Amino acid sequence: MGFLPITKQDMEAQGIDRLDFVYVIGDAYVDHPSFGHAIISRVLESHGYRVGVISQPDWKDENSITVLGRPRLAFLVSGGNMDSMVNHYFVSGKRRPTDAYTPGGEPYKRPDHATVVYGNLIRRVYKDVPVIIGGIEASLRRMAHYDYWSNSFKRSILLDSQADLISYGMGETSIVEIAEALDSGIAVKDITFISGTVYKTKDIGGIYDSVTLPSYEEMKAHPEKYAESFRIQYNSTDPFTGKTLVEPYPNGIYVVQNPPQPPLSTEKMDAVYDLPYMRTYHPSYADAGGVPAISEIKFSLVSNRGCFGGCNFCALTFHQGRTVQVRSHDSILREARLMIKEPDFKGYIHDVGGPTANFRHPSCQKQMTQGVCKNRQCLFPQPCPNLEVDHSDYLALLRKLRALPGVKKVFIRSGIRFDYLMADPDDSFFRELVEHHVSGQLKVAPEHIDDQVLKYLGKPKKEVYEKFVKKYTKLNEQLGKKQFLVPYLMSSHPGSTLKEAIALAEYLRDLGYMPEQVQDFYPTPSTVSTVMYYTGIDPRDGKQVYVCRNPHEKAMQRALIQYRNPNNYELVREALVKGGREDLIGFDRKCLIRPRKPGNESAGRCSRQESGKSFKSGPKENSRSADNGHMRSDSPKSHKGNGVRKKRTIRNVHKKKK
Repeated sequence: MGFLPITKQDMEAQGIDRLDFVYVIGDAYVDHPSFGHAIISRVLESHGYRVGVISQPDWKDENSITVLGRPRLAFLVSGGNMDSMVNHYFVSGKRRPTDAYTPGGEPYKRPDHATVVYGNLIRRVYKDVPVIIGGIEASLRRMAHYDYWSNSFKRSILLDSQADLISYGMGETSIVEIAEALDSGIAVKDITFISGTVYKTKDIGGIYDSVTLPSYEEMKAHPEKYAESFRIQYNSTDPFTGKTLVEPYPNGIYVVQNPPQPPLSTEKMDAVYDLPYMRTYHPSYADAGGVPAISEIKFSLVSNRGCFGGCNFCALTFHQGRTVQVRSHDSILREARLMIKEPDFKGYIHDVGGPTANFRHPSCQKQMTQGVCKNRQCLFPQPCPNLEVDHSDYLALLRKLRALPGVKKVFIRSGIRFDYLMADPDDSFFRELVEHHVSGQLKVAPEHIDDQVLKYLGKPKKEVYEKFVKKYTKLNEQLGKKQFLVPYLMSSHPGSTLKEAIALAEYLRDLGYMPEQVQDFYPTPSTVSTVMYYTGIDPRDGKQVYVCRNPHEKAMQRALIQYRNPNNYELVREALVKGGREDLIGFDRKCLIRPRKPGNESAGRCSRQESGKSFKSGPKENSRSADNGHMRSDSPKSHKGNGVRKKRTIRNVHKKKK
């Protein structure tokens, strides 16, 4: 078994005269199960279909799409493991300087809105070949949506890309059903019956048990209609209870979304991850230095998918769903043994997790027969009484991995849901997490400390995080560990005014903690928070919510989190004046900044600023969200240093407070 063909010469060497599918992708070709294109290609191959890959074609050259010839069944198109706009731009609109999914990290090897551009490129050359789009970009733009980068309300990507079908979500089941339908001779326009797909039609007479959404024209003219539509869509993301959704467009066109595909059983998950991946990038990229993203996931293990956490800024509900699906221990251990044999394996498994590392089973058994609840979350605002909190299976898996010959350490870096951890009356996992699985720092995501803002974020109250910090500190002390917490914080989320931003700055002041990186809220398609940003309405209850859209106010909110940075002085001062908190400008211990003397432009530091900890630049933009906030369904998890200083731990900070 080798790599899939990427040239005609590869096809000839493998005895292939014509491919069944040509997969056009916005990423480099990496044959690893953390990359969506590898999974879909290998799944199709396991069912007897021949698949070739065109990676990052030149969208200005029509010949770039013809290098593998005309496929027998269809073109498959994906913008990549990230939405191409998130891949290209910081939330400020500035261009990102590198692309981890491109050979050598070279940026801009794919176009903006890559799925749309590739679809139209194919359609110009092959007018009658079916085009099936999928991946994160297509999934989250499958219906009409707000596009932050153009500040406009866009149609379904199905229409703009001129594709025939969308395979949304993770896609392993629906893509095989699509392939079988095409192979049996069914015209692509008649493939309207497969779960996990979106199609277009002018005849909805044969659709039963459907819900008609507000029309595209209505939503474009009245944003509140979009909030209404999104609420209906959000309540149809479960395969057990989801309805067929019909979105009307001008000229009698309808975009129809079938209910999601069912969650994969453990046996099916195992089958997907046991396929014969090459587990690295295509060798043609070696001269460019390889593909940077592989370093983040090469020695990591995916143990689950799906998330019942329900964060409002996260797109996982729309892509992977809320039902947690898991691999068996045996499957994960088999993959671990393959990793251990790699010549550059040093004994460290970097991660064992998924969207949320410590979710290893559905939140309750009801989900597997009746689906998730429509009008309530499992963890927010408090854990549901029916929530099954149990870390024993995950703990047993970690113990087995630690015991493998050649393994020195097993880390957990994909994120711990701390409120779920705190809901567990058994401390066994928490203790072993601290003792064995923290690589010097544990990342958690409180996001904010104001309960009103946390409500709009869909996160637990401040007191839950503080109890977690206290317990984490105590366990580290008991075990003689000096380990750090890395709290992710977000500025400018809907609901956050200058008042709440200042409160967050005061909280950080009292802790003596100052993050180097700050995540400014990034509105990406198909999240509750993005709907709030666009409409000013919370789609969950239809109520108005404050939205910070002004770039200057956003800069002030972000600067407040890093108020000690001298480069932020003017922004912090302006924010405090506008927020009516000039009491925080002065020489008292509670001040954030000092007043400047006339003519002295360098005296803006608060008396509590520590010497020797100066900042060299303004606020850094953290690309964490780009998975948007956790658009990580089929993308590598970042394990790079997070820029938080290691000289002070939350443990030491709390000691100082005492």
